[in-house]
Amino acid sequence: MAIETRLVTVFGGSGFVGRYIVRALAARGYRVRVALRRPHTAPDLKVMGRVGQIQLMQANLRFKASIEQAVDGADAVVNCVGLLFESGAQNFKSLHVQGARSIAEAAKAAGITNAVHISAIGADEDSGSDYARTKALGEAAVRGALPGAAILRPSIIFGPEDEFFNKFAKMAQMSPALPLIGGGRTLFQPVYAEDVAKAVTRIITAGSAGQTYELGGPGTYTFKELLAYVLNVIDKKRILVPLPWPVAMAMGFAGELSGALPVITPFLTRDQVTNLKTDNIVGEQAQGFDALGIQPEALEAIVPTYLERYRKYGQFHERLEDIKEN
Repeated sequence: MAIETRLVTVFGGSGFVGRYIVRALAARGYRVRVALRRPHTAPDLKVMGRVGQIQLMQANLRFKASIEQAVDGADAVVNCVGLLFESGAQNFKSLHVQGARSIAEAAKAAGITNAVHISAIGADEDSGSDYARTKALGEAAVRGALPGAAILRPSIIFGPEDEFFNKFAKMAQMSPALPLIGGGRTLFQPVYAEDVAKAVTRIITAGSAGQTYELGGPGTYTFKELLAYVLNVIDKKRILVPLPWPVAMAMGFAGELSGALPVITPFLTRDQVTNLKTDNIVGEQAQGFDALGIQPEALEAIVPTYLERYRKYGQFHERLEDIKEN
């Protein structure tokens, strides 16, 4: 079957990573059906492809009938729904576990075997973090219904809309200090959103076969090194203050209280603090980008292009030391 006639249903296609996946699939020639809770909030997705190539459909992971409609007639399914913090009915268990299971079961019932499920490095059923534990339970639920589904476990994902580098660059605009949670020793292997989308597209094109891939960029950094890098890119001097775990937990609790208010995104939660106690890097024996023939982008090549807006004069900013050298 020609790619142009194949339909891929993407759940979570309006999210940060989902948009890259939708764009990559459309660029490869697939027809894409994006299953969303609120289709009217993402009309811009349609212009990522040719006229009529990308379709928006209402679907809610808490209602199985809408999931079944979303996968009806599809040749492949991608699930990139995920939460960083809980809010009301949108909680880890309902989306990471029950939602993932419902998608996999609906795909199986529709005769779909080609599927990709986006999880996360650190997914562990024994983790003290609800995020990491439910990610692992979601993987198990998917494999239980669709043994041939591919599971992708990315490290922290960066790109112009990310919630990591942007968050700390914004904080540096207002605060004289940045927090080194747990002393800033946790390891990360940041991965570019576009590279994650490439991985999804290559797997869908080849057909999933029960693989698990851990996706990390070419560099490994401590949390402290990443914050220092942000400050260097935006050319601001700020104090990096080590926060012991108990203090960070207290900050997480305060963040949860603020997040209970309407339209307030918590800066930090206790679950995120717990998650930060575990390194977020690709395992030594894990399959990764190499197995997919992808050379991932380094964060140094991408991050400065979108953090420039946090510099004093934006793209026209010149560092004082650079001026002196010239």
